[in-house]
Amino acid sequence: MSSSDEQLFINTTSCSSPTLLEVKASKRKLPSSNKQRCHAKQARLQEAPPPAKLQTRCRADAKTDAKPAIKTSSLFKHNPDIPEVHRAEVCPLTEKIFTSDSFADFKLHPHLVATLNKVLNVSTLTSVQKQSIPALLSGKDAIVRSQTGSGKTLCYAVPLVQSLQSLQSKVQRSDGPLALVIVPTRELAQQTFVTFQKLLKPFTWIVPGVLMGGEKKKSEKARLRKGINILVSTPGRLVDHIKHTLCIAFSAVRWLVLDEADRTLDLGFEKDLTVILNSLNSTGPERQNVLLSATLTHGVTRLADICLKDPVSIQVCEPASPNTSAPVDQSESFALPTGLHHFVVVVPSKVRLVCLATFLLHACQAKKVMVFVSSCEEVDFLHSLLCGVLSANGKARLVFMRLHGNMCQEERSEVFHTFKSSACGVLLCTDVAARGLHLPQVTWIIQYTPPCSVAEYIHRAGRTARIGQMGSSLLFLTPGESAFVDVLAKGNIGLSEMKLPDILAYLMKDDTYKGRGKYHSQASRAALEQEARERATVLQTHFENFVHADATSLRNAKKGCVRSSNRTTPRQRTPPLTNSLPVSSSPQRKTRRRRRRERRRARSFSNHAALTLPENQDFSHTFDDNTFFLSTF
Repeated sequence: MSSSDEQLFINTTSCSSPTLLEVKASKRKLPSSNKQRCHAKQARLQEAPPPAKLQTRCRADAKTDAKPAIKTSSLFKHNPDIPEVHRAEVCPLTEKIFTSDSFADFKLHPHLVATLNKVLNVSTLTSVQKQSIPALLSGKDAIVRSQTGSGKTLCYAVPLVQSLQSLQSKVQRSDGPLALVIVPTRELAQQTFVTFQKLLKPFTWIVPGVLMGGEKKKSEKARLRKGINILVSTPGRLVDHIKHTLCIAFSAVRWLVLDEADRTLDLGFEKDLTVILNSLNSTGPERQNVLLSATLTHGVTRLADICLKDPVSIQVCEPASPNTSAPVDQSESFALPTGLHHFVVVVPSKVRLVCLATFLLHACQAKKVMVFVSSCEEVDFLHSLLCGVLSANGKARLVFMRLHGNMCQEERSEVFHTFKSSACGVLLCTDVAARGLHLPQVTWIIQYTPPCSVAEYIHRAGRTARIGQMGSSLLFLTPGESAFVDVLAKGNIGLSEMKLPDILAYLMKDDTYKGRGKYHSQASRAALEQEARERATVLQTHFENFVHADATSLRNAKKGCVRSSNRTTPRQRTPPLTNSLPVSSSPQRKTRRRRRRERRRARSFSNHAALTLPENQDFSHTFDDNTFFLSTF
């Protein structure tokens, strides 16, 4: 075989057989000449240098590659329309806070009056105290309804101390509990206990004590054995001691006080109250009963029918406008402090977090603010997020704290006392801090998660404007939740609207989150709004980068997202409260039920989290995908 034949043989044998794609391509109707022209055009485009304008843009992007890409449309486009919110003409119930009378006008022990004036710094009576104290000193049962922050604790504490110190036989520790005060939360139990400690300074032989969850039961049993005369307790812990502590006895109880009775029922303590009432009725003598609440619900009325005997009803509410002809149903309306101003802002879901951060940064500097959300997981996530992003800003002077029911008791007590004594700060909390707590100098209440009822709104907003002071409440609503404004109007609560652009305009006060546009103070209003939107997007990008910086932040975001997306109205409690309800089931059965609920919750959470966002999803390709979790907040 010649050399030319060998070369031809090698070339023909080295050619591989055509692939399936090549066979399909050969069968296309496109002529080969057209294919060649297309390939040639693509090759020329790849080899040709980019235009000068594109080269300049690439060089500029290379210089600012550290700044994330800004897409204003991801936050402010494709959002639902924001409906107009009109302030309804309402006739709110008001009550006169202070009177010209003083505690010295009553027949009280002079040492008790001096303690009120010097230790508690209280000299004049409030309206509800003026009506309640004489009725309770006369030995009558009473149901007291008054607005938040009107001094209801002293309504029963002063006559209780006066009656115990005036007994013919001097009170001794060995007498055991003579007065029982039931409160719904641990923080309120601590606050009430401290109030009794101050009132009893002149009467050292009367010993107060507190029982609440989170504390060591061994220490509480030791205090009960030594003797406690005024016992402040939460319902669950008291029932635990009734069942398992032999040294506790109610044979000498003369007073029973149910403070914040509506909240106690809302938390599901009907069975615990039944156990307590059955224990008191079986051993105790005739006693004086007092029930206090800021809202008079059907459950509170039913409870009053059970535990009160011929009670005196004390209400000091009156319509704000006496000339109005419309009748006011006080059972469905709520008394509001005159110094409390109500605001609402309707915000799309994607912009809620940026709106909250902007308002905190520039409207709440050097002030005390409380932010209410729906779940413990959401509190934890917002706390870590705001601390990591806003506290890193050198110009910000915000101190963030958190308070919810899943924290250990030691941490809860520390946060409560720290925020109470501080001059400024932001407390992120659940509704555990919405009832009865007196936190002085709180100027703003932000309800980031809408409440489930008008009563819940009142109790949240009632943490400010206390004892005649001024305060404001801001309610966040999505466009789909704007009808809640009409629900509040039926409860005689009128809200003024804050516009979203006005809140975002606070970002123009400093250049920490400056966008790429060239801003100047003489720009048009449209240009200023666009610059504010770009700065809001930069702030949102900071939040996104923080969330995806580590797995812990991402996991907290998932938990907070799932919990906040499952917001529902509280289910109605069953069974109804009667005079002879059966005693709650055994502890073993309760433990089994609790474990089953936890397993179901864990399964539903894992399934929801897996469906919501897979673990292997890539977050780096677009801004819109990264806004999934934070848009829920």
